[in-house]
Amino acid sequence: MIIENMILDNVKNMPPSGIRKYFDMINEMDDVISLGVGEPDFVTPWNIREAGIYSLEKGSTHYSSNAGFIELRDEISKYLNRRFNLLYNPEDEIIVTVGGSEGIDIALRALVGPGDEVIIPEPSFVAYKGCTTFTGATPKVLKLRAEDEFKLTPKMLEEAITPKTKVVIIPFPNNPTGAIMTKEDLSGIVEVLKDKDIIVISDEIYAELSYYGKHVSIANFPEMKEKTIVINGFSKAYAMTGWRLGYVCAHKVLIEAMKKIHQYAIMCSPTVSQYAAIEALKNSDNSVDEMVKEYNRRRRVLVNGFRKIGLDCFEPLGAFYVFPCIKSTGMTSDEFCEKLLKSEKVLAVPGNAFGECGEGFIRACYASSMENITEALKRIERFVSSQKL
Repeated sequence: MIIENMILDNVKNMPPSGIRKYFDMINEMDDVISLGVGEPDFVTPWNIREAGIYSLEKGSTHYSSNAGFIELRDEISKYLNRRFNLLYNPEDEIIVTVGGSEGIDIALRALVGPGDEVIIPEPSFVAYKGCTTFTGATPKVLKLRAEDEFKLTPKMLEEAITPKTKVVIIPFPNNPTGAIMTKEDLSGIVEVLKDKDIIVISDEIYAELSYYGKHVSIANFPEMKEKTIVINGFSKAYAMTGWRLGYVCAHKVLIEAMKKIHQYAIMCSPTVSQYAAIEALKNSDNSVDEMVKEYNRRRRVLVNGFRKIGLDCFEPLGAFYVFPCIKSTGMTSDEFCEKLLKSEKVLAVPGNAFGECGEGFIRACYASSMENITEALKRIERFVSSQKL
């Protein structure tokens, strides 16, 4: 038996994440400043950690219901209403998942298969294309442009829709570009989609990290509420990446379908994380606001720093990434990042790791200390200057 031949082609042919090799490289280096890892440098706030610890101390170590503790779903419902004016019934319109990534996976698995198309704007989170491919459906990539501030435009979307289109992914605030979609931007997308039998998966994991007023969801539009699946979680806003907890909100028929996949594959999300998340939603709005305030300060420093170096950089208004253009250096994204890492020990991620249209850009994450950001900018300036010699 040739074991390799037993693996499905859609798995075998999917390349590994373009980010991984850089993390493997820094494991063998000292004094590296990482602007590459997309996770908060903050530790989970103490009151949240304490709630998780207390749940273990009192022996609360059993399964929850498949959809998650009703108390947690109730707090998610209150939180979404309080922060984003979104209304979901905790009884049957919310399911707690193992991170937002599981939410993306079960949403796609419930909706698409061979013969279906999923529209994916890129550059964007690498999981969208992979999860789509694993279902047997076809990812249809839309190439977002810097001149549009990496927004999805109605014209672009309209031209991409075919009779095979089943799902459109709306990935804003965006990883890796930091782009957002305002209410006015989304209204044009709503006009394209409102009368079509297409489901929207709106990934809103960075919803709290918005620096241009409050985040607006496409589910805020009444005509889109029923046909939108909202993905969110605790990793980014609450600095809870390792707790692996997210949630999905949608019409009860869609939630019931996703819950079937979740209950067979996962059973339930980790209960210690669920207890911690209840505390996060009840008592941590101030902690979130303080972290966002600090991210905004770092964002301005990093954007201005790249511009002073001479690298074009549009202003990101969400998430915690900047996406400067490095085409003026004459290097590819991979060449720039590899040489920068080897010569100056600064880790950034090549833009093409998030889709081919990311070529000519790099992603730098400002979920790092101000000290590290300042030193990284000095090293990057030195590197760029050396390439001009």
